[in-house]
Amino acid sequence: MPTFLLYGLTVLIWGTSWFAITLQTGVVPVEISIAYRFLLAAAMLIVFCLATGRRLRYRLVDHLFMAAQGICLFSLNYILFYRASFDMPSGLMAICFSTITLMNIANGALFFRTTVEARVFIGALLGLAGLGLVFWPEIAGFGLHSRAGIGLALSLVATASASLGNMVSVRHKRAAIPVIESNAIGMAYGALCSLGIALAQGEPVLYDPRLAYSAALVYLALFASVIGFGCFLTLVQRIGADKAAYSSVLFPIVALALSTWLEGYRWTPLAALGVALVLLGNVLVLIRRPLRRKPPKRKPLAA
Repeated sequence: MPTFLLYGLTVLIWGTSWFAITLQTGVVPVEISIAYRFLLAAAMLIVFCLATGRRLRYRLVDHLFMAAQGICLFSLNYILFYRASFDMPSGLMAICFSTITLMNIANGALFFRTTVEARVFIGALLGLAGLGLVFWPEIAGFGLHSRAGIGLALSLVATASASLGNMVSVRHKRAAIPVIESNAIGMAYGALCSLGIALAQGEPVLYDPRLAYSAALVYLALFASVIGFGCFLTLVQRIGADKAAYSSVLFPIVALALSTWLEGYRWTPLAALGVALVLLGNVLVLIRRPLRRKPPKRKPLAA
């Protein structure tokens, strides 16, 4: 699949998944809902792997990395973000998660000694500044009192956890482990982690019988998890974790567009300027550098 299509699908699917997540809150404990989501997603992927003859047997060390990815990317970051949502506005949460672009740049340099491209770094800063303008009313009304401060800290830790999960995906590529297989096993580990945390906290294993809950669960498992993470982690392995992570800056813009359509969100000049900065940052991050061609060697003149 072309890179631009992978990128577009990632932004579109995850930009609309925020609404589906809101349909899962209220009755079922957060950790249980997350466990349901990734157990269902893992089951879908495992069935697909078995039906297509893909290999699911790996070395112990590979399973350890898959478990690490599952815990970081498919469990802890979601649990922490759900908890943070109780104490801080969604706009500020979106900005916190968008810092994954900068975290991936730093972690890529730390763990894999990847080169930090100036245009990617500048593009990420422009994107964060743009999101800051879009959600400025929420930011201006945010105070660092005790609970709000905890929510901010949880969001940043959740983002760091997701970034570490991205780094494991880079490791999977170097170990020649395909995305579909690693996601199938990693999501199973992540679901078990969420379930274990829920049971350790004494939370009841409940299910919400409402049609909206079940529909949201299927959407989050199939589209946001199987397809969304498949596209995103393929991008991580194809164009790098730093560039792929910039899609997180565009998620809130898609969510705002959906809110404009369904909830009557009113745009302001400041928000429009913010979107322009986000799009400019997107261009800087994704534009390809022209290859430098070596000058042709000159043939020696005949004597």
